[in-house]
Amino acid sequence: MALTPVLDREEYIEQAYFFRTFRERLGANQPTQAILERVHEELLSTTRLPMAVQFLTAEIKHTGQLSSGFARLPHYFTPFQTLVIAKTEAEQNRFSIEVALEILEKEAYYRASAPSREGLFAYCFETMSRNRLGYDEGLLALKLDAFFDDAWRGFFDLVRKQIGSHDFADLIYARSVMYVQEQRRRDGEYQPPLEPLFGEKEGKIARASLGRDPLYLFAALQRQLNYPVVPRMQQVVDPSKQIATLQQRLQGLETRLKLIEGEVRGKVDLSEFMARPPKNFDDDQ
Repeated sequence: MALTPVLDREEYIEQAYFFRTFRERLGANQPTQAILERVHEELLSTTRLPMAVQFLTAEIKHTGQLSSGFARLPHYFTPFQTLVIAKTEAEQNRFSIEVALEILEKEAYYRASAPSREGLFAYCFETMSRNRLGYDEGLLALKLDAFFDDAWRGFFDLVRKQIGSHDFADLIYARSVMYVQEQRRRDGEYQPPLEPLFGEKEGKIARASLGRDPLYLFAALQRQLNYPVVPRMQQVVDPSKQIATLQQRLQGLETRLKLIEGEVRGKVDLSEFMARPPKNFDDDQ
């Protein structure tokens, strides 16, 4: 399968606008088909995105799925973008389309700025981790993105094989400039078998994160090196549970208030708080 080419900056800017507008209008309870039918008119006509959106509109009318349209445009949408959308349509996943569109929006904005391969990989890998998209599928999708070169594609294969048995931070540290520098302090003639893919700072953060939750590593990279932040699924609050909790607290406050009133009057009844004897209790025994 051919690699998805790297697009012009204006394409990614329009993609980010498209994903954000799509998400906001879904939040306003507009139907998907109606959104797609109108939004292409708002997009910059010098880009290829309006034509891509029109194709998505026709595809969703035909198949009822958005992901099939993405998959049939591999020269424009990356396999990772297709995977993210496809996971929202899988019955076994609790992955909302709103979160998926926000993830794609942030990714497009990052690609439109000054993206690094390290930053984009970390963003995509954290997306897989947080939303359980599947490491195997996700890394295979990244291999088909022309933004990454052959060295990175080899690294993706290594991660696929070792992610379950090796610390993720260790995989980054072992392919960093920091690791090479430390080896050369011990052996001045050391030459790495594979070229480093991560810088000295990434290696230092990875080494400090060994044995810890990988999400702490991602957070540190975002704080220290301004890596893109992955949107998180917001917890849905059940109003009935909130009401039940408030009722319990209100009952507790009422009980305390009765005790205070009784203490003021000198008539405190603690009988309801005392342990009751068994029904067959016999004082003569």
